[in-house]
Amino acid sequence: MRRLGDLEAEIMDRLWTWNRPATVRNVVDDINKTRPVAYTTVMTVTNILYSKGWLLRGKQGRAWLYTPVRSREAYAAALMEDGLGESKDRPAALVEFVSNMSEDEMAALRKALRTAGRQEKAKR
Repeated sequence: MRRLGDLEAEIMDRLWTWNRPATVRNVVDDINKTRPVAYTTVMTVTNILYSKGWLLRGKQGRAWLYTPVRSREAYAAALMEDGLGESKDRPAALVEFVSNMSEDEMAALRKALRTAGRQEKAKR
């Protein structure tokens, strides 16, 4: 999975944070609170995200409403999976990754592993 570009990430961040469908105008107005960006630029990048399968869209009047296809967490997990794929020794990469975690992150990882284990057992 390719990492999102800066403006792509900015658009997706807003849609993930809002957790509701939004128009390009909504996104542009919010970005313009911190820096100037042209409506047409955001419209073009949003359309690209739609074409790449990152967004769904539906018509509301004359405007398109955009909704993320995947969650922020699914995106982060895919990036981590890609990172692991770069290593010839996945277990060693995991050890390196975990060694940089805080105690709270390690506790969350242990909980996630228990949950995944229970889900796997339930599938059988």
